[in-house]
Amino acid sequence: MPIDSKLLEILACPVCTGKLIYDKEAEELICLADRLAFPIKENIPVMLENEARELTLEEVEAYR
Repeated sequence: MPIDSKLLEILACPVCTGKLIYDKEAEELICLADRLAFPIKENIPVMLENEARELTLEEVEAYR
């Protein structure tokens, strides 16, 4: 189930408070500024820095 667009509008990166990109296939919210991917588990975004994974440079470029 996709993330509601209204929810995506109000969510922000917990590290830098920047805008997030929704990756539907990976079920993650992406922060390009911090190169972090926050998981979405059971349709709930897990907005914890220690739960996020670091993005590779190739992944960052692919999202731009």
